[in-house]
Amino acid sequence: MQNNKKTQKVLVSHISGSVVSFNQEDSSVSDGYGMFPSREQIIPNNKFDAENAKALNGHPHHDGHHHVTHPTSYADTMLHLFRGNIGTGLLAMGDAFKNGGIVFSPIVTALLGIICVHAQHLLLNCSEEMHRQTQRDSPPGFADTVYLVFKSGPIQTRRLATPIKIMVNSFLCVTQLGFCCVYIVFIANNVKMICNQYNIHIELSVHMIFVVVPVLVACMVRNLKYLTPFSTVANILMAVGVAVVVYEATQDLPPVQTREYIASWQQLPLYFGTAIYAFEGIGLVLPLKNEMKKPQLFQKPLGVLNVGMVVVGSIFITVGFLGYLKWGDDVLGSLTLNLQPGRVLSNVVQGLIALAMLFTYPLQFYVPVAITWPVLRKKYAATHPVAKELGYRALLVLLTFVLAESIPELGLFISLVGAVSSTALALMFPPLIELVSQSQKPGGIPKYMIVKDCFIIILGLFIFVTGTYESVASIIRAFKQ
Repeated sequence: MQNNKKTQKVLVSHISGSVVSFNQEDSSVSDGYGMFPSREQIIPNNKFDAENAKALNGHPHHDGHHHVTHPTSYADTMLHLFRGNIGTGLLAMGDAFKNGGIVFSPIVTALLGIICVHAQHLLLNCSEEMHRQTQRDSPPGFADTVYLVFKSGPIQTRRLATPIKIMVNSFLCVTQLGFCCVYIVFIANNVKMICNQYNIHIELSVHMIFVVVPVLVACMVRNLKYLTPFSTVANILMAVGVAVVVYEATQDLPPVQTREYIASWQQLPLYFGTAIYAFEGIGLVLPLKNEMKKPQLFQKPLGVLNVGMVVVGSIFITVGFLGYLKWGDDVLGSLTLNLQPGRVLSNVVQGLIALAMLFTYPLQFYVPVAITWPVLRKKYAATHPVAKELGYRALLVLLTFVLAESIPELGLFISLVGAVSSTALALMFPPLIELVSQSQKPGGIPKYMIVKDCFIIILGLFIFVTGTYESVASIIRAFKQ
């Protein structure tokens, strides 16, 4: 493959394995956030692909699909979808069901899953439409899709194109850094549980200090090539750990009648925040589709997205239901923390999943670095760019550490991250861009679409406001106790 001197492609993991294609020349995310890797971790060079097309056909082909060098199959893409959606959010579903209720939560979780998947379809449709209109070599990603829709929309929206693209990238950074903060709290909690069994009693804040040291070292690796193998290891460890947790949760279950059918209205915002956090995989859908051998199979009724998310949603509901039914009001922010202490199996599972999160942190961390550092590099790193980048990475890691130390309640932290950033990405931006895009078509926006999209946006705003307020209020109450 030819090297383009003006553009450097950086592979960046998103939730255990996706990547960002980043253009160092214009300091914008090329092809959007989360360009998912092919099997061989290769991102095609768009210029090179276009030149090949010219040689073959006399002109670049723009048939509505992105032609990749190493496309993934239906099964490959389904596996990547599972990898990207199953993580700390899954283990927090027991806490979510406690804040929702044993009857309320399964029903609403299913409805939320349907709404989130529909929003993902909206994003995919708008990206495909912008790809056709702009005749780009590759489909635009999340931020670029939002930008192009607003730029080609009504005159009133065009001046908002750049600010809203910055907003989307900001939410992506907040989400990823929020994940990193959750990982620190998650790892420290599990390590503390293990140490307690061996009469090593140390404060949680001290455990976080121990955790941040290997994290800081790992994040100094600038080339993701040396980190991506850990993604596979992390997925295996996570799968084994979750399987054992689910098995433990099925033992000696009490009657359903012993649990709250629906929680108090003060708790419901915490449920919504955690549930949206778990479902927030919208950054994956565009790169997953674009890397497929047959991308048209991604959105079909029995395509990868629908089938995969039905399975993922079923897993979320099963784990949440069993977790709350088994441990009731004692269920914690991660089901691993509810495993019976003193048992070797419990310690092994907590260690495996903590190690999986430790491996995943530096992969997640590449996303905010890839989005923010090139802009800063142009302004402040004309000299000693490598040393300054390493310093910037260290500052970001320490920022997540400080935030984690400030909010050590894992369940509340997850709910806060979900309410603040995940709702905007998963529920608010997709229907908004559909409305803007549809307004430019003959006949305008159908009434049913206005009602549907406004409902989703209002739901997102409701979860954003109430979830953020109740999460912050609960964190303050936790500190006062």
